[in-house]
Amino acid sequence: MSSLSIAYGRPTLADRIFSRGLVTDIILIAAGTALTSILAQIAIPLWPVPITGQTFSVLFVGATLGVTRAALSMVLYLAIGLLGLPIFAPEADGSHVTGLPALLGPTGGYLIGFILAAAFVGWLAQREWDRKWLRTLLAFLGGTVLIYAVGLPWLFVALSNLHVPNPLQATLAGGLYPFLIGDAIKAILAAVILPLVWRLTGPKKKAAAE
Repeated sequence: MSSLSIAYGRPTLADRIFSRGLVTDIILIAAGTALTSILAQIAIPLWPVPITGQTFSVLFVGATLGVTRAALSMVLYLAIGLLGLPIFAPEADGSHVTGLPALLGPTGGYLIGFILAAAFVGWLAQREWDRKWLRTLLAFLGGTVLIYAVGLPWLFVALSNLHVPNPLQATLAGGLYPFLIGDAIKAILAAVILPLVWRLTGPKKKAAAE
């Protein structure tokens, strides 16, 4: 007999460890938001886009919570930042931009991309893409591409509005190239960690599924 839950569909890694339920879902969503907020502060503050541990958190939350809870976790992260709490990654001078200016600024597209990427990786995880290393690697790389698919055009428009010379080159130099090696390392780490945790956590717990 299943209890009420925000999650639906096949169980994820979180469901293997915790029984599905509304209270558990809320705690997991809040935990995903907290993890993303914390890793956003572990940053090399560059302009226009800092290097952080944030993207790993976004994709990890997706892989462990599944599509619905992961997306809600990132929506909550965005909402809290828009309300003014300094949870987004710091600027090059160490300050924090919050509220609507953060969304409308150069990194606003990445914030929107977090929601889509977490949901995408969560959707794949519910189809057991996080059980084997190669599929986990591909899922994380796919989620990363989705973040860039929203973040880079947004950054280009923002830099163009700031009248930055050669905005296309500035977009690639500031929003893509510095992150490629780090993104590859994050994907490799996930490909090692997630399948290992699946094996170590023993038989799958029963979870509500539609």
